[in-house]
Amino acid sequence: MNLLDRYIGLSIAGSTFIVLLVLMALFSFGAFVAELDSVGKGDYDLMHAAQYVLLTLPRLAYQLFPVVALLGSVIGLGILASNNELLVMRAAGISVARIALAVMKVGLLWMALAVILGEYLAPPAEKFAHNMRSTALAERFAITSDNGLWARDGQIFIHILEVPSQNEVKGVSIYEFDEARRLRTMTVADSGRYSGEKWRLQKVERSRIDVSGVGTEHFAELEWRSLLTPEMIEVVAVKPDSLSVQGLVDYIRYLKDNGLSTDRYYLALWNKLVLPLTTIVMVFLSIPFIFGPLRSVGVGQRIFVGMLVGIGFYLLDQTFSYVGLVYQFPALMSAALPTVLFLILAVVLMARVR
Repeated sequence: MNLLDRYIGLSIAGSTFIVLLVLMALFSFGAFVAELDSVGKGDYDLMHAAQYVLLTLPRLAYQLFPVVALLGSVIGLGILASNNELLVMRAAGISVARIALAVMKVGLLWMALAVILGEYLAPPAEKFAHNMRSTALAERFAITSDNGLWARDGQIFIHILEVPSQNEVKGVSIYEFDEARRLRTMTVADSGRYSGEKWRLQKVERSRIDVSGVGTEHFAELEWRSLLTPEMIEVVAVKPDSLSVQGLVDYIRYLKDNGLSTDRYYLALWNKLVLPLTTIVMVFLSIPFIFGPLRSVGVGQRIFVGMLVGIGFYLLDQTFSYVGLVYQFPALMSAALPTVLFLILAVVLMARVR
């Protein structure tokens, strides 16, 4: 039966590859058009924009993989059904369960590929892309690391622990040096919010250093003007989706050690852990599309229904993520519930296959 597995696998793999190319071409073209708004700022030109889009393709492929796996499997099996090849297999005594097993072997391969994309290809490419983009846009104004955001404003160096949003920062440290590179002022703030072209820092401690010693002042609120704007922060901020599982675990530990919010990063962590399982669930869901209620319709109709199901899953998954963050649902529930629902749907549909 290895020959049968290879034949079905090659049919599904070819269709999946074509679907992936088409979707990535569409999404990357849209991303490139969006990047044109930034062309001309700083040193950012068309080559930078094209390079940035290309470097983000692994993350895009990773995010699209469940939908791609569903559509690729539906098209691949649909072509076999349209050519009556599945009918011949059934007539030769091969059961639906045996064909489903061959399909699920392909699903295991896609699951492994999703792990490779999400852990080893997408994170370094995404990090390089964002650093390249921020360097070109901000003219080496700021860099990011696993320990937050570092920025320079003349003789002032700024460190920010967490960026909940582009208008809000937490854990701000500001170091001001003189021309001789001697530290003159150190300002530490619990948080800050951008308002009226300036930052309003909260719970501030400022230390001034001179020949007479160190003087410290405390402020409930302090205004701070800087070249560091929300637009700059948005460009270089550490994004949960751009980190690997190990990177997320390390960053969550770092945020916990500093008493900062970890909700977004826990959700991103569970999303990454669940996505490979979602991929194989989507492959499993494709089987009743061919042998279930849709077996008498054409390939085009199956593809259309598959697209609707894939889009429905994507919207449901995104909705649960946002709702989970707003209402503080457990991160595992927010990440896994859409996949569990579609697994139940696949099992119900498979139960009707004859």
